[in-house]
Amino acid sequence: MKSKDIILKCLPPSVRPTLVMFVILIPGVWSAIQMNCSQPNQPALLNALNPVFNLSDIRPVMNMTTCTNIFTDFIMYGILGVDEKAQLLITYIWLNYWWINEFISWDPITCGTSRISLPRQKFWIPDVVINEFMDENTAPFVPYLYVNSNGMINDALPVKVVSSCNLDIYTFPFDIQNCTLTFNSYLHFAMDVKILLGTSAENITENSKMVMTTMGEWELLDITSHKDDPGLDDSQYIDELAFHIRVKRRPTMYVVNLLIPSCFLITVDLFSFLLPPQTVDRSSFKMTLILGYTVFLLIMNDLLPITGNTIPLINVFFSICLALMVASLLETIIITNLLCGSADFPPVPRWVRVFVLHILGCLVRLPPKPRDLEDTVIHTVLAQQKADERPLEEKGPAVEGKAFQELMSLARDLQAIRLQVEQHLGGSQKSEEWIQVGFVIDRLLFGIYLLFISVSFITIIIIWVNSYGQ
Repeated sequence: MKSKDIILKCLPPSVRPTLVMFVILIPGVWSAIQMNCSQPNQPALLNALNPVFNLSDIRPVMNMTTCTNIFTDFIMYGILGVDEKAQLLITYIWLNYWWINEFISWDPITCGTSRISLPRQKFWIPDVVINEFMDENTAPFVPYLYVNSNGMINDALPVKVVSSCNLDIYTFPFDIQNCTLTFNSYLHFAMDVKILLGTSAENITENSKMVMTTMGEWELLDITSHKDDPGLDDSQYIDELAFHIRVKRRPTMYVVNLLIPSCFLITVDLFSFLLPPQTVDRSSFKMTLILGYTVFLLIMNDLLPITGNTIPLINVFFSICLALMVASLLETIIITNLLCGSADFPPVPRWVRVFVLHILGCLVRLPPKPRDLEDTVIHTVLAQQKADERPLEEKGPAVEGKAFQELMSLARDLQAIRLQVEQHLGGSQKSEEWIQVGFVIDRLLFGIYLLFISVSFITIIIIWVNSYGQ
């Protein structure tokens, strides 16, 4: 000790710290390279590794210009859920990292083993993070890692990943989501640390599907990898490795609980057009359907997605169904009003008669105006009245006395009846035109209903079949 102190005192002050570091570090590194075990057992190997434990604060390379390659892969053990409102994908994965520690090397025969598990805090650990990570990792902590005789270190740990993902729920519940997990060093540039793919993406997908247990609502389609080459100097960017995870929602529950009941209710409302509109049963029946459909949507509100950047098609479908039900109720009110109070309405405007009765009437096959028995009798009476109005001199010789007075009285009565019949015929024709307008509106809305239901059923079946084909 005295000789060492004398040597240090003889050196200049600026050289002393360098020499001290050389004396401390070089023997440790040299002993790591020349690592020998006194016996082929774990205590002897641990004793030989003790100098390396003091180097856990630095990157394990002999030359600082040497890049440390971190080989990365994972196995997806479960898809825990998707939060559409917060735009989050929740998964549970098993991470695996491999890298070379140049300070470690031993003879497996002399030391009795080719690898040993040791506490992770005794070694340098790369600061690899997932860029999309949005919450604390609540998976169990793994305190150990494997160290191999050639210096290869294997670090494996479970991670509950709550990652941000731009979810597209426009085609809910037949949507397919594509989320990304980007691995990179948080601090080191590419000249120091590079992230490389440990195994092929096909193997990752196959192994994940083999071990996956929690895959209820969501199904894993595939996992692909992607690595960008920015074309810059290694000292100007941080290396990244991206994994793209495609998952598909299983729509069976939503089809059975949402779409099919909604289609049933709108179909029942369609057949309500067969009820006679002049009765109050039709309007009350439609009102009951609207109330039932509203309660149905409130009960199933938890199954509907939270709207994000776009409105889901299923929400548009439900809104159109409710709008059609309300429109059919309003149309029933209009038809009932036309049937009951059309006699008091003004004449049908000419443009309504041309557009509704002639143009739209041809589309819905408007039947011709009926001539009932009452109209036939009225026309017969008018014809007889016109025949009786001939001048008296054309009927033969003049009639005098009581017969002449009765004939004049009968003529006055026939004149009054004629005026009443003409007023009745005018009002009847006006009322009949308004009733035909109501009939055209009723059949037109029935056709819109039928077209919408047919298109909806065909669209749902096509999307469902395509979702299973992907």
